[in-house]
Amino acid sequence: MSVIERIQAEIEGHPIVLFMKGTAQFPMCGFSSRTVQALKAAGASSLHTVNVLEDPEVRANLPRYSNWPTFPQLFLQGELIGGCDITMELFESGELARMISEIQRQQ
Repeated sequence: MSVIERIQAEIEGHPIVLFMKGTAQFPMCGFSSRTVQALKAAGASSLHTVNVLEDPEVRANLPRYSNWPTFPQLFLQGELIGGCDITMELFESGELARMISEIQRQQ
């Protein structure tokens, strides 16, 4: 399976996917940490994370796949939402909680 197929499988296999530096329990950068905190505060109980520091191929190819240059990268139901700044804006407006609630209701 190619790295692009692996990325696609992660995104298609989970309704909420965060490609980040580190893990949800031990984020390795401030942006990843803030994004995880916002997702949890918005009610995400089925958050799937991928540690790009453990997979150099994913780290190198995800920006090409998503056309988004930085980490973290949040995907909801297969759609790229964005990075930390966009996630925080959605959280502060209440939109992130609404999106998460809708996703989890469908599961």
